[in-house]
Amino acid sequence: MKFKEFLQRFRRSALIRVIQRELLKIFGNWVLLFTTIFGPVAVFLLVSWMFSAAVVRDLPVTVVDLDHTQFSRKIVRIIDAVPATGVVYRSVSLDEAKAQMVKGETDAVIYIPEGLEKSVQKGIQAELALYLNNTNVIKGGVIKSQLMNTFANLSGVIKVQTMIRKGIPQEEAVKKAQPIKSDIHLLFNPYGNYAYFLMMGLLPLLAVVFIFLGTSYAIGIEMKDGTAAEWVKVAEGSTIVAMIGKLIPYLFLFFANLMAMNLILIKVMGTPLNGSFLIILVSEFLLILAYQAMAVLLLTITINLRLSLSLGSAYTMMALTFSGLTFPAMGMPMIAKLFSFVFPYTFWLKIFLSQSLRGEPVHETIPSLLLLLLFILTGIIGFPLFKKRMKDERWRTKE
Repeated sequence: MKFKEFLQRFRRSALIRVIQRELLKIFGNWVLLFTTIFGPVAVFLLVSWMFSAAVVRDLPVTVVDLDHTQFSRKIVRIIDAVPATGVVYRSVSLDEAKAQMVKGETDAVIYIPEGLEKSVQKGIQAELALYLNNTNVIKGGVIKSQLMNTFANLSGVIKVQTMIRKGIPQEEAVKKAQPIKSDIHLLFNPYGNYAYFLMMGLLPLLAVVFIFLGTSYAIGIEMKDGTAAEWVKVAEGSTIVAMIGKLIPYLFLFFANLMAMNLILIKVMGTPLNGSFLIILVSEFLLILAYQAMAVLLLTITINLRLSLSLGSAYTMMALTFSGLTFPAMGMPMIAKLFSFVFPYTFWLKIFLSQSLRGEPVHETIPSLLLLLLFILTGIIGFPLFKKRMKDERWRTKE
């Protein structure tokens, strides 16, 4: 009987009424519906489709073959067989190839000079020229890496064949051609899968954008529409209850979005899960709370919905730049390293990479988890100022 009474009182509590009020607002406002449900799902599917190929293949390459020999044609076939490149054009001059590169029709030009085969047969050093369009650093890096490895292997084969013709035994020739043998092992992304690399950064970043902007709009619209007094009245005058009741529906909706993100990354894209999935879930829960806290704090400081949304967009999108995913943090200037500490995303990404690709011990994630808690605490410390702002007439009357 006492338990039933408790349930009845809980259902009639101010917190439940605020939550019910917020759910009605969400399903009655297309902006809130988009930021909490439709928007995240749409961008997750779009980005997943964009990176579904996973590995870069058949980037257009132009060959300028002035040798026109059996050997040069073999080189062209080898280049075309490289997974990342495909010989799309064969130009008669470097000027023609340059024009194709300027137009964006090709990403690289391989120049095979006249007399290449004769130089190789005589044992004279011969050179191939590789010209890269490096305006897209990722494409340029992939082409350079794979073609340079291919040319190095080709050069080794030629050296071995030359020494064999001179009467040197094959085993000795191989050792002389490659006196130091590299034994390289890529530990965490051995196939160069761009889905692992970029999607693990982009999907959570997009989720963070919706978390921050959705929270800012949900609270800021109370100011814009002059309904803050009504909102607090439903909470029986408690600003704390009003805020908790408002944020709870978004917390669970955003958490559901991150579960969909996990499903795409781990089950659909096949991202390895070598650590603790529970730690990942805890970190995602803290990530949502951290960005909700930052959204409330920024709105409290600006007291302006439009300004808060504008600043929030910049704040969330800059996180990827300073996270160390696309450019290593150790190579950043000191001011950039310090700036990376203002984004909860930086610390969450460390946790996710630690427990997915790397499979590090759980205790390695503790510093990052504590820093996520620090962001939440910062928002809580700023809450007294929020309560003070609630008394401002701009929150209680329409603009």
